[in-house]
Amino acid sequence: MKRKVPIPMMPAISTLQELFLEEYDARVYWMDVRELEDKDLFSRCYKRLSDERRKKIDSYLFGRDRRLSLGAGILLDKGLSAYGLREGEVSISYGKNGKPHLSRHSHIHFNLSHSGEMALAVFAGRDVGCDIEKVQNADMELAEEFFTKGEYDYIVGQKTKNKRDEAFYRIWTLKESFVKAVGSGLMLPLNSFEIKIMADGKIDLIQNVDRRKYYFKEYPFEEYCGAVCFQSSHSSDICLL
Repeated sequence: MKRKVPIPMMPAISTLQELFLEEYDARVYWMDVRELEDKDLFSRCYKRLSDERRKKIDSYLFGRDRRLSLGAGILLDKGLSAYGLREGEVSISYGKNGKPHLSRHSHIHFNLSHSGEMALAVFAGRDVGCDIEKVQNADMELAEEFFTKGEYDYIVGQKTKNKRDEAFYRIWTLKESFVKAVGSGLMLPLNSFEIKIMADGKIDLIQNVDRRKYYFKEYPFEEYCGAVCFQSSHSSDICLL
């Protein structure tokens, strides 16, 4: 009988951070992929990932994109280790709208995102989505076309350009995290549901996709906005647009 060869442990990543969210039984991970500019570290991490992930990394032309893809693989491996698994031991399938899931471990829900030089991941026992974006100049034409009027008004109502840029990307990441949590992909128009950021920082959601309640967590990094969306395990009444 052929003995299974253990996968070597991933090298230590100094920028990799982990946060356990007890109320959702979830873990959030993030890292700065500039650390992977070290060619030796890149190579050692690369060799510890699956053939599928390595092919994905190799498909990118530019170094930054390869580092982001490798970073996503590292976070996937780290998150799976909390369940006694490794990235190279699981098979990832994709739903009809592109949402990834683990073929033989349906109790583990995860999502990945990356932007600029940062990668973000979340793992939970329920449907979940995450998004991270580097804050740049707000595209107000895009906001006017694809956001709801309430979201657009919230952005333009900010007093300074920096605040408007931040508000745009807060709305964007919150919306993307919800889309990814429900697994609708491009089939769900961004203006078919509304994110409301209250004065006390609370996030409200108006949607008619389903009758579940969703919860949000935001993670503002130095130049980035990050958001995670968790689906409740209970049905609830919703507000319809």
